[in-house]
Formats: sequence, structure tokens, C-alpha cells
Amino acid sequence: MTNQDYFAEHAFLPQGWAKNVRIEVRDGLIQRLKTDDSGEGAQRLSGPTLPTLANLHSHAFQRAMAGMAEVSLNPNDSFWSWRDLMYKMVHKLSPDDVRIIATQLYIDMLKAGYTQVAEFNYLHHDPKGQAYNQLNEMGLQLTQAANQAGLGLTLLPVLYSHSGFGGQLPNEGQARFINTSDQYLALHQASQKALAGHELHKIGVCFHSLRAVTKSQIQHVMTELGQSIPIHIHIAEQQKEVQDCVAWSGQRPVQWLANEIGLDENWCLVHATHLDQAEVSAITSSSAVAGLCPTTEANLGDGIFPGVEFMQQGGRWGIGSDSHVSLSIVEELRTLEYSQRLRDRQRNRLYSEQSHHVGDFLFEQARLGGNQASQVSFGLAPGHRADFMVLDHTHPFMAASKSEDILNRWLFACNENLVRHVYVAGKPVISDFNHAAQEQSNKEFTALLRRLF
Repeated sequence: MTNQDYFAEHAFLPQGWAKNVRIEVRDGLIQRLKTDDSGEGAQRLSGPTLPTLANLHSHAFQRAMAGMAEVSLNPNDSFWSWRDLMYKMVHKLSPDDVRIIATQLYIDMLKAGYTQVAEFNYLHHDPKGQAYNQLNEMGLQLTQAANQAGLGLTLLPVLYSHSGFGGQLPNEGQARFINTSDQYLALHQASQKALAGHELHKIGVCFHSLRAVTKSQIQHVMTELGQSIPIHIHIAEQQKEVQDCVAWSGQRPVQWLANEIGLDENWCLVHATHLDQAEVSAITSSSAVAGLCPTTEANLGDGIFPGVEFMQQGGRWGIGSDSHVSLSIVEELRTLEYSQRLRDRQRNRLYSEQSHHVGDFLFEQARLGGNQASQVSFGLAPGHRADFMVLDHTHPFMAASKSEDILNRWLFACNENLVRHVYVAGKPVISDFNHAAQEQSNKEFTALLRRLF
């Protein structure tokens, strides 16, 4: 682990921007921060310095098909037709293929300013649905990719047993995903052992969706694994899902989960796009996190999250890149804000009485929600992991801006990537926009795409 003092002329602390900040890093953690420091003897950070974010929702393998589903073959194209295309691709992937895709993806995440990824992994078995010799073979490949890239992994092995509400039999396209509850518990145990000793890595519990598991399965797994680790689930992403849930149970998805299972701060409800007012209140009062993936949700035509209402009630949320049609923090946060503006036909929708700068509010909320959902502590504060990024100080908007305008300029005025340097546990992993392993990773990823497509 790194022991080093860093010096930033402008640093975004939990309480806001500060000048001339010394960041003392010991054993990969921030030991102390000192403002109005001289910087003597410290390594200078040449640009506005921000904490990094946790990417709270990723399906790594889907990066390989980004941009390949933008061909209209059906006048009624939807999430469900996109899913059929995804199933066709997933049957072609070997464990080594998944490692290659994930390595490239995780390097690109680091370049964007993400240094932890919550990997929602439901690709478990071979193309015929048979278990690999090592139960967590795919998890091992993802862990190897994270190690090679140098970012933290919150591994979320997924329980996926059924094709529809009420325990419907899985279909052929889902063969690689399917486990019983007991098989899942064995997989989870193997995954825990594999992650032991990796200081950057965490593990959570994951249910694919209410379509894919039963009430008894959720209860059984939670009883066995406890509730002190993150619990993630896809929910209320599509109107059809809501309608099917009501037809099955008489309740909407979030309503059912809150009433039948119960919510607390360990839960991350991924998407949660279609909510009524009672469901908004159920999430916000429980302190669960809404896992928003704005660019994927826009790409799939999911709908618009009720962000204004959710945040007026103090709701917690973070961002993920999900299917990875974008790996830009800027695009995720900008899309979230602009979706609210388009719906409401008003400007500046997401802010608080304490933070009238929309960019500052969005970034800080994404930091807090990502931390909670991924079980990490990011932020320039003592005791937190020393993960931070440095924006390009040569860009005119960065060079000429007052501190309080930096995040608004970055998130709403810039299209090029401004993340110049990235540090994980005090160690540089991106230097001058580059990663040490990117050349080899690019070659392997290019060869894989040519073979797949």
C-alpha cells in the first residue's frame, strides 16, 4: 500500500471545495487532510481533484455488444427484443472471453473516474447450462480482470432460477444463468473464499429480479447469508414487468418487495424506474439506494425515473453503467438531470437547499449512493480509501473556472474526457489519460470482437 503526501490547489471535500489541500495517504487510506497548506514535500496534483465514484451496476459481458443493437428490425423494438439479442451473444462467450471483455471495460471505467464496480454477475455456467469445474469460474475471471486493471470489485453473484413471476420454468436462452437456492449458496461461498485477502474487493448478495426468484428463495438466502452486506436486485425497470407483477400478486414490484420482504439500507434497487408515490416513500423511508443507470435506461427505452419527487424526500441513489453503452460519469449525470427537465419542461431540477449548484449536488449524491451500494468509502476525508481523480487543468473551462463552477462546467459543458489522472488506494492507475495495460488489452479485445461479430 502507498504512503505518500499529495497536494491539490483545488480539492472537492465532503463539505465543498477547499484550496491548497495536503492529502496524507498511509497504507492506502487517507490519514489526514490539511487545508491552506504550503505543499512542501508533497507530490503535486496538477488540476482540480475529486473523489472517484463507485459504479454500482455492471454486466461486464454486455460491453461487447454495445452499439450492435441499434438496427431497427422490428417496429415494436423494446427491452424485450434487445434481451433476445443479448441471449444470442451470451452463448458464444467462454470464461476467457469474459476476462478479456471485463479487463478492457474496467480499464475504461478507471479512465472515466470509477474505481469500484458492483458486478451483477449472472453468467455462471457453460453454454449447455452445466456448471464449470470451479463453481465460481466466471467470478474468478472477473476478479482477475479487476486485479489486472487495478480497480476494486464488489462481486454480486446472482440468483436466477425462473423466467417469470410465480416460479415459471426458465427458457432455453437462460440456461447459463440458472441455479437453485442451494447451488447459489455454494457458489456464493466459493466466491467469498476467492475474494479473501483482496483488500479492494467486496461481496454482496444478488437476486436477478422478482421474475427470476420466489419469496421463499429470497428468505432462504437472506437467512443463510445475513443482511450485513449489499443486496442488489433489478426492479420496476419496464412497464410490462410492473403489469405482470400486479397480475401475479396484486401488488407493484417495489410495493411487493417492501411488504413481503422488507427494505433497509443494505438494499440497492436497480433502475426502480416505474414507481408510484407510495413506492417512492417506501424506498426513501427505508434508506435503500436506487441504482440508476440513465444511459442504459435511455438506450433501452425504459422510462424516466421520478428523480425530483425521490430527492425531495431525501432519497439515496447512485449511478451505474449497466450495459455499458456509455462509460462516462458526465453522460450518466447529465442524462439524469436532462431527463427530469424534458419531463417537467423546466430547468435545474436536481439540487438541494444546501447545494444549489446542480453539478455539485449530482456528483455528491452519486458518491454517497455508490459508496452505500458497493460497501466502500470514497471521498476526500480521513479514514476513506485514497481514491481520487484529477481533471485536466489545461482545458479552458478548468483553467478559467472558479472552484464553485468546476463541476457544472465539467458535467454540462464538456464532451471530451477530462479525467487525466486516477489514483486507487493512493497508487496511480491512470496517468495522463493512459493505463499501463491498455495496449495489450486493446489488442485482445479487438481480436475478440472480430471473432464474435
